[in-house]
Amino acid sequence: MTISGNTWAIVLAGGEGSRLHGLTMTALGVAVPKQFCSLRGGRSLLSEALKRAEAVAQPECICTIVSQHHRRWWSRGLSAMPIANIVVQPRNRGTANGILLPLLYILARDPEARVVLLPSDHHVRHEQTLAAALQKAVLELRTRGHQILLIGILPEEADPDLGYIVPGRSEGAVSTVDRFVEKPDARLAQALVQAGALWNAFIVAASGGALLQMFVQRFPRIVAGMQAIVAKNPFTADLSCAAMDFYRDLPNLDFSRQILPGAESSLRVLQARRCGWSDLGTPKRLAETLRALSLYRENADEDLGALNLAVQHARFLKEAVSLR
Repeated sequence: MTISGNTWAIVLAGGEGSRLHGLTMTALGVAVPKQFCSLRGGRSLLSEALKRAEAVAQPECICTIVSQHHRRWWSRGLSAMPIANIVVQPRNRGTANGILLPLLYILARDPEARVVLLPSDHHVRHEQTLAAALQKAVLELRTRGHQILLIGILPEEADPDLGYIVPGRSEGAVSTVDRFVEKPDARLAQALVQAGALWNAFIVAASGGALLQMFVQRFPRIVAGMQAIVAKNPFTADLSCAAMDFYRDLPNLDFSRQILPGAESSLRVLQARRCGWSDLGTPKRLAETLRALSLYRENADEDLGALNLAVQHARFLKEAVSLR
């Protein structure tokens, strides 16, 4: 099947979720990465993110990047996905490399692709609200193909543990990006929210070519090395000897810290309405999300074996009380 000029989604699922290891540790002492856990015994967060991707991409155009050493957690859950859409990295080398490798596989199949980047370990209470923003961003790309669109979420509070996007001048449905602020103190967070700053949800929409150009400008040798991997192994994005050799000496690169800064002139931010978004990045934010969910009577999915974060959190609180 020939694919050309479609919208693709890359679901980023290669991280370790280390900030929640205290809550995701099994009875055997194994820390399960957050994206392979469920909030309340239903589908994993990764499964929820793959479903979220369907708002902008057809199933055959949804890819995910995973790590080899996590195979025991993702192999069954991704069994229905086309093997070419499961990009396996030998090890986690940061979010930038985790974006670049699947991006190159997509561009090899669809040089005119539009791409939406979605984290796999976040929770969204009102999916339709976020879906509307994702769809609007994809529409904007038709006339903004040279720009990178960030989804900024209207804050529900001034949280000092989150990252913020400070919008600049308005350009219709989007705004320029004035600057990024990572984890401000409480006073600055409050001032940012009052001034119109948005939560940085790490959701990006762009033409594949524009996104690749950002990497070429910063790390041309890494891009060339990964392009060689794709050229040697074009029919499947699973592990290859070339990838294993290349990743051995590959530096960790963070997309937010090492790719986006300095590129503000080509960045635009699109505001999403409040949608009950959380990155579940700390025990505190996980607890807040679980409390909010208790107010809703949603139908729980069948327990698919994913580690239940609600149960883990309740156990954590019980143990903390017993130690007092």
